[in-house]
Amino acid sequence: MTDQSYPTALGASSRDAITLLGHDLADDVMGRVGFGELAFWLATQRRPDPGEVRVFEAVLAALADHGFTPTAIVTRLTYLSAPDSIQGALAAGLLGGGSRFLGVTEDTGRFLHDVLTGLDYSTELPTDDAGWDALAVATVQAQRAAGRFVPGLGHHVHKDGDPRTPRLMQIAREEGRFGPHLQLFAAIGRVHPQVLGKTLPLNGAGVCGAALADLGLPLPLLRGFALLARTAGLIGQLAEELRHPVANDIFLSVDLHNRSVPPDPWTPES
Repeated sequence: MTDQSYPTALGASSRDAITLLGHDLADDVMGRVGFGELAFWLATQRRPDPGEVRVFEAVLAALADHGFTPTAIVTRLTYLSAPDSIQGALAAGLLGGGSRFLGVTEDTGRFLHDVLTGLDYSTELPTDDAGWDALAVATVQAQRAAGRFVPGLGHHVHKDGDPRTPRLMQIAREEGRFGPHLQLFAAIGRVHPQVLGKTLPLNGAGVCGAALADLGLPLPLLRGFALLARTAGLIGQLAEELRHPVANDIFLSVDLHNRSVPPDPWTPES
């Protein structure tokens, strides 16, 4: 025996009971706490209020599925290759959550937070749209001067506007959760054309990152929440693949249309 211990405020089990976050799992949590509320609670170790739950669950819904994205396709193809490994198919899709798909949620939240961190929240936060617009202009100008994109700005499909963005902003406003991250993100949407010379949509993954940051969720976990949402979507993709399979058609479309070309050796200048 040793005196070593591993403290946790999360789940713990005894012979006849399971506790979670200091509550009896069977009596106090099961059938009483929704999954979205529980996920928030687990991540923050504080129980969210109803407004926070509504915004958080709206984010999860926004990120659950977006059609035949690479994450969905690789999940279906992995299942085609290994139908005995549902976990492998889900993992394959989740591993594709990066800077182009899903990871934008974290990238946007971190970006906005970095901008706001340079301000004194007690005296320097803008108090009206004109102030937010001025901060947004400076922010977009700095990104352009550095040759960097603004995370959350632009979408390869929704070029005229991502329908998720105004809806999530509306929900956040209704619940009193339209905080500084969403304020700055909305201002970027208003002013970027005058800096970039073109109009781009504020995408859904970006607005989700802003909303999660305003909820006070840990920035290093923002991509985790996007992956939590997409897990549900990938289960849906697999369920549809069981009923109406397309993975084999995708595979054969590539396999039957490949063509041989001469080797093209890689060089450092390539």
